[in-house]
Amino acid sequence: MQKENKACKAVMSADRVNSVSEYYFSKKLKEVAEMNAAGKNVINLGVGSPDLPPSERTVNVLCESARQADMHGYQPYVGIPELRSGFAEWYRRWYGVELDPKTEIQPLIGSKEGILHISLAFLNPGDGVLVPNPGYPTYSSVSNLVGARLVPYDLKEENGWMPDFDALEKSDLSGVKLMWTNYPNMPTGANASVALYEKLVAFGRKHGIVICNDNPYSFILTGHPLSILSVPGAKETCIEMNSMSKAHNMPGWRMAMLASNAQFVQWILKVKSNIDSGQFRPMQLAAVEALKAPEEWYEAMNRTYHNRRDLAGQIMHALGCEFDEKQVGLFLWGKIPDAVAGSEALADRVLYEANVFITPGFIFGSNGNRYIRLSLCCKEKTLEEALRRIERLHLITG
Repeated sequence: MQKENKACKAVMSADRVNSVSEYYFSKKLKEVAEMNAAGKNVINLGVGSPDLPPSERTVNVLCESARQADMHGYQPYVGIPELRSGFAEWYRRWYGVELDPKTEIQPLIGSKEGILHISLAFLNPGDGVLVPNPGYPTYSSVSNLVGARLVPYDLKEENGWMPDFDALEKSDLSGVKLMWTNYPNMPTGANASVALYEKLVAFGRKHGIVICNDNPYSFILTGHPLSILSVPGAKETCIEMNSMSKAHNMPGWRMAMLASNAQFVQWILKVKSNIDSGQFRPMQLAAVEALKAPEEWYEAMNRTYHNRRDLAGQIMHALGCEFDEKQVGLFLWGKIPDAVAGSEALADRVLYEANVFITPGFIFGSNGNRYIRLSLCCKEKTLEEALRRIERLHLITG
């Protein structure tokens, strides 16, 4: 019997569905899966999903807790007290930031979820939201879904991929209510600085704009993690999201948090508590253990990423790309040769001719079209094989 797979013609989607398109990686990874099914053995240098495991102690706590009969019920919307206290101690130890675990921290099911909850809590239809170009596509797509008005601001290589505050001050900021920032920056690898954070806090306070800093990469190759909340007065106007996906190798766990003043956190909780029902208690307890990681944990992880960065740099050179050696974070961002039409053209040629998947910079905005991004989330042998495939094809000169 043939199965019906048609929607009723009289039913239409909500208008907001037409304001966004399917996520680039969602579409492209389907194509990669089809290529692999056909025996192509595609090397994935596109997605930033850490391949290293969490600490053994973290996994042990998860397993031991999950075996207990009383661990499987619904959990508090605000997260268990141990997790909030764990995040507070983590911020005090590594960022020098004091947070009240009862009122100034909200655990999240991944920081991507937090983008939606923050947007729903602060943005009315038509409100302006400053989004970086290039920047994480979800900032724009979620803003569109909630009916906000996108106000892109440029990040450019000649300005160190930092906001141009002079240009921002001259722009029309009427009705702008929220600004997305992401430092250490993805996709460009530009590092955070105290001076940058001070300027962002001052800008937010001057114009009454909520500054949302997305901060999941602060432990990766930075030398010293920084938080925007370390700036005096930052809590009055800033929200910072952080995640355990990168620094603790827990991307699939969806363990994250946000921190701000008690009023902002309460508004976000109002939204969140009407959407989800909390996280699995054993995962929260395991996250508490992961947050106790000593300095040696981060040092060992970064030694691995340093080695991978060297190989990623060789791949960039093989592609004829230039890049800033001072980049930090989980990726390498490179400028493509002038002779290449654009980032999508180069990425597709590498995929179809070398069977290596890399990320074209155009997906992050128009200012990313002359760039590509390589993920460091694969083993050195895999990076070496990707390098051999690309060198063999002479992609730039051949």
